[in-house]
Amino acid sequence: MNLAYFVAPLAVSGISAALAALISITDRIVNNYGEVTIDVNSGSKKLEVNGGANLLVTLAESGIFVPSACGGRGSCGECKVKVNSDVGPHLPTEIPYLDKDQIQNNVRLSCQVKLKTDIGIEIPEYLFKIKQYTGTVERIRDVTHDIKEVYFKLDDGQTVDFRAGQYGQIEVPPYDKVKDRTQRAYSMSSVPSDTNHVEFLVRLVPGGIVTTYVHDRLKEGEKMKVIAPFGEFYVRETDATMICVAGGSGMAPFKSIFYDFIEKDKMKDRDIWYFFGARTKKDLFYLDELEKMQNEHERFHFVAALSEPQPEDEWEGETGLITEVLGRYLKEEISQEKPKEGYLCGSPGMLDACMAVMREHGMTEDKIYFDKFA
Repeated sequence: MNLAYFVAPLAVSGISAALAALISITDRIVNNYGEVTIDVNSGSKKLEVNGGANLLVTLAESGIFVPSACGGRGSCGECKVKVNSDVGPHLPTEIPYLDKDQIQNNVRLSCQVKLKTDIGIEIPEYLFKIKQYTGTVERIRDVTHDIKEVYFKLDDGQTVDFRAGQYGQIEVPPYDKVKDRTQRAYSMSSVPSDTNHVEFLVRLVPGGIVTTYVHDRLKEGEKMKVIAPFGEFYVRETDATMICVAGGSGMAPFKSIFYDFIEKDKMKDRDIWYFFGARTKKDLFYLDELEKMQNEHERFHFVAALSEPQPEDEWEGETGLITEVLGRYLKEEISQEKPKEGYLCGSPGMLDACMAVMREHGMTEDKIYFDKFA
């Protein structure tokens, strides 16, 4: 066997990686872009900043936090801004997240735009209300084998104002081979009335930088940074029947929404069906709280379904994929006469499948609201 066939590609790969790293370092050192100006919303704000970094990071350093569920990795498509300057053609990494109109209007992913010259951008006014908070981890609790409930107390004098259903970004420090501070987005599970605290449900994702830190290193009493609030996932003020679907840590926004409804005495105002999908019984949580809600509020209906129930689960509830259960209830149990709205939170695959089921049963795209995990 000629080992050269195997060694040569590895050598080329190693050389390529080294060259890429060298180019990146050289660009930062040699190409000193100096100070550049960011004109935000036609003069609403003008920022004098150092060039060279990407637009997302630079705006954050200036106190303007553009949504980025993936932490700037270019994998969520949420950090869109309209650019009124020539910053070059759209990159291949941007195209999948932009439609034709957005491309034509020079909407860009801010994490993919490098600041080299003065630039003008347009962003929604609400982004100016997003803030960075500091606080202390007051409580960490295991709610399943792979989901932790993390409860932060904000530092004195800080209060957070958000709508039930929105999300925040947790920042963790460098550790092990992670050299930079890293942010990831998580839905807030606390109620908006608790303005001095923020709670998140964090599911362990193998290899995830922030989830690994939260599960393996984060301690009660530790200082943390949270940026909030982000997102358009909140309940619309109508009397339509709410069809809610979640799985795993997608429980978070619904916990916030339902307790917010209870506080405001809104549970009596509309029918709510909450479908929660899990593999086995060990993946279910908050069952007592949700069953209590169902017993105390006649218009609230909770349906848990296991796709792979185990004999030891002794499960007597719904079984099968959550799409199957959802479809059956939409056909047989839920009123066909009343208007319906869909609210979904979870993995892209599950959400896409459930939204297809909703459309099959007459629910329109403009009445389906969702929060897909990046």
